[in-house]
Amino acid sequence: MAITTSSIAPSDRFPFDLVRPELEIVEAAIRDQVRAFDPAVEPYVSYVCNTSGKRIRPALSILVGGALGNLGPNQHKIGVILELIHMATLVHDDIIDGAVTRRMVPTANAKWGAGLSVLLGDALFSHALALATDFGEISICRKVGQASREVCEGEIVQTQRRFDLGLTKADYFRIIEMKTGALFAAASGISAALAGADEETEQRLYNYGLKLGTVYQIYDDCLDLVGSEEAVGKTLRTDLEKGKLTLPILNLLESASEGQRTKLNKRIIEQQPLDLTVLVGIAEYEGAIESAVDTAIGMLDSCRADLSGLPDNEYTRALYQITRFLESLLAKCRS
Repeated sequence: MAITTSSIAPSDRFPFDLVRPELEIVEAAIRDQVRAFDPAVEPYVSYVCNTSGKRIRPALSILVGGALGNLGPNQHKIGVILELIHMATLVHDDIIDGAVTRRMVPTANAKWGAGLSVLLGDALFSHALALATDFGEISICRKVGQASREVCEGEIVQTQRRFDLGLTKADYFRIIEMKTGALFAAASGISAALAGADEETEQRLYNYGLKLGTVYQIYDDCLDLVGSEEAVGKTLRTDLEKGKLTLPILNLLESASEGQRTKLNKRIIEQQPLDLTVLVGIAEYEGAIESAVDTAIGMLDSCRADLSGLPDNEYTRALYQITRFLESLLAKCRS
């Protein structure tokens, strides 16, 4: 029997509880990979790996395998590979953004400086790509390599376009599809391929992951404006300080009065910090956040449509629940 409707209500309950035992296997595998590095390098890699997040990408790969009725070691392995790539990007992101904390602990950059941290991120990247060869399938290696390249390209373009008044919403969406959506898409799409899915199902699950990752980045961009560092556990307001024109800021520029837009544009052109006090003084500020949230929630509807036709089982229902969980997080950005 196939799922045909998204009747699951929004919930604050974290939707990965179902795969906790599987994620413990992934966690153990990540620790094993730490030991694969030279003893002089291992402590640095261990530090980064132990500041673990929610392991969203491995969870997606596991849930997709379960939804398709073919969950096994391949889903664990691709989850480990994509998580290592993700951790590498975080190390590099923190250098670029000058972030000093992540998940309430000092970043690698804050502890050891940019030079060592760049090399640490490179080591994680290269090790992940080497692990992908264990599948013995060139198509899987190619997909992992493509996702890695897209993440790096997204970061390059975003860095290049800082303080750029010519940035459009289309540009913004393409950037976040690459820098965040690509690994979500790889987690769901590659897992489907490893589970033996046909091309159409693999593509639909790839699309699900791409949209889900894009929504997650929109949420993160809103959180950078409205969240508290104590609650979030990482350095915030870096988007404003570094001139990243995220969706809420683009909405604000679009809806601001001519005088307000001129004031903002001047600060952007002169690369002055986009101080939060400047933004909240603009009447459309709250509406800009609201509009970004509405855009993201609309994309979640499309995510759920990509899941239609999958077998009706607890894993598929969890994939739906992820979208509802994200919806509940987005709703909190309104207040």
